[in-house]
Amino acid sequence: MRDVVAHAEAPRGSLQHYFPGGKDQLIAEAVAWAGDYSARRVARVAAKLEDPTPGKLFEAMAAQWRDEFTTAGFDAGCPLVATVADTAATSDELREAVGKAFDGWQRPVAATLEQLGVPPARSTSLAVLMLSALEGAIVLARAHRDVAPLDTVVAELRPLLDGAVDKRRRRV
Repeated sequence: MRDVVAHAEAPRGSLQHYFPGGKDQLIAEAVAWAGDYSARRVARVAAKLEDPTPGKLFEAMAAQWRDEFTTAGFDAGCPLVATVADTAATSDELREAVGKAFDGWQRPVAATLEQLGVPPARSTSLAVLMLSALEGAIVLARAHRDVAPLDTVVAELRPLLDGAVDKRRRRV
């Protein structure tokens, strides 16, 4: 909390005023923001795709992390995973906040998959697969300081994702 106050160049009392729940409230709100940000990114990524497919959507999502790691290094990762790893066993409030953030990210991925022609019965499970593979690849990339895990999950999932499209349902 002292680091946040110092970074914000704000008096400590203002932090306590805006976050009366202390550190857990601050983290929960940061996690909610991160989930909303990730959800908004899905729409921006999808809108930029030429001849969009589910595989291209996933590739673009992974490319954002690939670019981050190659330009800024491997120090930053997903705050949702970090929060779960650090606090899930000790704080139900934070575990629930991360769960909501992941749900808020998963919904637009599933909706975009449906727009791309994936049947609704399959879009939710594929969105879970995409986020799980992406998050796992992010962790492995950071551990190895190498973007190869991102490239691997894209190469392996692209055919599966594109194969899920029902050509009669495609709306994009």
